[in-house]
Amino acid sequence: MTYAVLIVEDDFRVAALHARFVEATDGFRVVGTADTGAAAIEQARRHQPDLALIDNYLPDRPGTEVARELSCDVIMVTADSAAATVRAALSAGALNYLVKPFAGAQLQQRLSAYARFRDLLSGNPENLGQAAVDRAVLALRQADHAPAPKGQSPVTARLVIEQLQAGGAAVTAASVADTLGISRATAQRYLAALAQDGQVTVTLRYGAAGRPEHQYTWCGVQLPGRPGNRPL
Repeated sequence: MTYAVLIVEDDFRVAALHARFVEATDGFRVVGTADTGAAAIEQARRHQPDLALIDNYLPDRPGTEVARELSCDVIMVTADSAAATVRAALSAGALNYLVKPFAGAQLQQRLSAYARFRDLLSGNPENLGQAAVDRAVLALRQADHAPAPKGQSPVTARLVIEQLQAGGAAVTAASVADTLGISRATAQRYLAALAQDGQVTVTLRYGAAGRPEHQYTWCGVQLPGRPGNRPL
């Protein structure tokens, strides 16, 4: 089965990035995007998605309010990690909550878990026993604590991301290594993983002599020049 996804995100670059992650996940397709709460409700009526990925920072109203008005399932995908927002999202019926910034694999893992959750429910009669309910809920939550890629620390990965976002300019593996006190090879490994996930762009800087040096620029979920400098 293929699940239809609506992306609710007011930054078109971030929406395109999330759409790419969704389309790269087996069993999912994007049926629409919306950059406001009102547009999300209209798109949901038109396309009847199975799932909506909703940012809480929308220009007309919070995403948690929009979630209450949608008949489809919801996963919050937002930089808003306030406890009150998390409670409001869960109260509105959100099945999961993914905090930006994140690697594309994290979103894909939650989408795959959602598909297993839906498949388990669709294969059971209307009245479920406790064991069937437990299996479905467990499937939905299995990706929440997925381990970091082999050889990577979630803490180091976040520090590398923060370093990329700090100045908004391109950085090198050497500069990241110096700032964080890690080896250049380690910095290179984390940066390469982010590039593979589509979170950074890679360019080459040619010096006077020697091999060209890779430069990494953040293009993920926190972009400069947004009104009020608010997070995405």
